[in-house]
Amino acid sequence: MVVLCLVLNATTVSAQKPLNVDLPTENRYIFGSEPQKFYMYVSRNFEGKQSKPWTAGQYGYVRTLRRTDEGVIATKFHEGIDIRPLKRDSAGRPLDLIKAIAKGKVVHTSKVSGNSNYGRYIVLEHDWGTGKFYSIYAHLDSISCEVGQPVNKGSVIAKMGYTGAGLNRERAHLHLELNVMTNSDFSDWHAHYFGSVNKHGVYNGLNMNGLNVAELLIRANKNKSMTITDFITKVPVYFKVTVPRKEAIDLAIRYPWIRKGDHSIDTPSWEISFASSGFPLAVTPSKRKVSGPIISYVKPTKSNHRYYTKGLLSGTGGSASLTKLGKRTVALFSGDFPRIPKAQIVE
Repeated sequence: MVVLCLVLNATTVSAQKPLNVDLPTENRYIFGSEPQKFYMYVSRNFEGKQSKPWTAGQYGYVRTLRRTDEGVIATKFHEGIDIRPLKRDSAGRPLDLIKAIAKGKVVHTSKVSGNSNYGRYIVLEHDWGTGKFYSIYAHLDSISCEVGQPVNKGSVIAKMGYTGAGLNRERAHLHLELNVMTNSDFSDWHAHYFGSVNKHGVYNGLNMNGLNVAELLIRANKNKSMTITDFITKVPVYFKVTVPRKEAIDLAIRYPWIRKGDHSIDTPSWEISFASSGFPLAVTPSKRKVSGPIISYVKPTKSNHRYYTKGLLSGTGGSASLTKLGKRTVALFSGDFPRIPKAQIVE
């Protein structure tokens, strides 16, 4: 089966800076032969069998096993990685300090553990020359930085903890992500679809799409000149969605590497390419006339596409359609939602 990958404009690549990233704690087992000492396990009960697989702490479809026509597959997506503590006090509480993975600045801190499933968490903004990327550090015990503060790679920003949904002292860990931001008008989308209080503004997890940060750290450790788009070009396309062209795609304005083709040509639609994770890979002008979002390509599978796309798609084989969740998510990417007067938005 042919795997579709993307080729980036050489001028875009040449303007970039090397990643210059490092791990956020002293735990470096990911670079060796004992990854089980790096990842925090998850308790699992599958078909009556109890286990504690460390692999469920990895990025990707690593949780909630299901028996399908393709065998046993994991169907729940994990957006980041869960890093074990190396040090604990006499009561079993983690002592590990959390450090910035790269140069950047603090753009969001959530200091009330009950405000998110992430517990206490921090968002840092990084700029490698082709749009802003965001690292997230979650389940923190305490935060030692402030919004607006610049940080360098290795700057201490927090202490590891076990705040957030479903955690206990034994499973204390750092949850780490590296993301792009989907839409700068996220608060409008959130107010339209949910109407509930959005306590995190544009840094809400629903507005973030994560890369495989573990693979990125491993590759960057071996190749000191690697750029962010060197990494993104290796991510395969799983599906494409064609949407009516009503306005410029906010994502394509902020991330030059995602623009394919001539965006100045007035075409009737956009085609947005996605990884199986829902990570956006390309926005391309399309001559296809559509009245609403449609799937224009999907990688064939034997099992339901729902299991490989975070529930965004349904269908099997080479046929798929957007689920209700998928339509809502595509609306965020395409910007096809009403803008609400700012005075009416509760954050």
